[in-house]
Amino acid sequence: MHHLLKASGQTCHWGFFDATLQPRLTIKSGDRVTIQTVTGGPDMHPPAAAGFYTPPEIADVHAHAEKTLPGHILTGPIAIEGAQPGHVLEVRIEDVKLRQDWGYTFIRPLSGTLPDDFHTFTLRHIALDQKNLTAKLPWGGTLELAPFFGVMGTAPPQNWGRVTSLIPRRFGGNLDNKELVAGTTLYLPVFVEGALFSCGDGHAAQGDGEVCITAIETALEGTFTFILREDLSLPMPRAETPTHHITMHVHPDLNRCAEEALRDMIKLICEISPLTREDAYMLCSLAADLRITQTVNGSKGVHCMLAKKLLPPMS
Repeated sequence: MHHLLKASGQTCHWGFFDATLQPRLTIKSGDRVTIQTVTGGPDMHPPAAAGFYTPPEIADVHAHAEKTLPGHILTGPIAIEGAQPGHVLEVRIEDVKLRQDWGYTFIRPLSGTLPDDFHTFTLRHIALDQKNLTAKLPWGGTLELAPFFGVMGTAPPQNWGRVTSLIPRRFGGNLDNKELVAGTTLYLPVFVEGALFSCGDGHAAQGDGEVCITAIETALEGTFTFILREDLSLPMPRAETPTHHITMHVHPDLNRCAEEALRDMIKLICEISPLTREDAYMLCSLAADLRITQTVNGSKGVHCMLAKKLLPPMS
């Protein structure tokens, strides 16, 4: 089946993940869902005189969505029938579309990769060309867009309680991985019954690092297929594009992120090819790319990418 989950004050939660949230939609494994998201508090939105279009439900979200922690406006959660702790949720990202013709980015003092270098809050609104997928930068020039959801995650373990959406963790969340565009697949560990998937934090474009703490923040609509994988078990999210395998890790120490993302890539290579651990380690040195995902979310991120064509098949 194909479902639609719209953003509203009743379907959005603001700033947190929580295993006790009641699902806004329950689906079967294999179902497709189109999810609409919104972004930004009232102070981030341009004045009406600017002439931009904003999804009208944002007013209802601002007025009624539950908000107990600073963070992102997330649509969900969605429960997948049969999902249990220890399973993996395969999230096929089929399509990602812009929902408005503007985005924003800002600098906040004491935040970002250079928290002590910039002392004034600075906000810029950015015009988006939805037809040509470009942004008109406020200081001049044009930037090509590659929209993706900065936040995609299942619910955390129930004994963690309510956790901020700002810090990425084992359940995913604020991964800010710009590789997760339409056509890619994200694999998320499941920690609670139903998995309870939510998403938001729409990005029209982002550099690796997201160094000033924001990308081009905007409202997105995504279409996903959700598949329950009882045959997999993962300690951290993984992903794949049509051409590459991706392993990820998040931790306050960037070195630790790189080490663990690499360890998981070596493990993945050994799971799906006849290579030994030694061969896998050498292959990673020759051909895998360790990329900084983001450096601004408390726990930083590194992802490791390896071309699928380099792996010999199992005999």
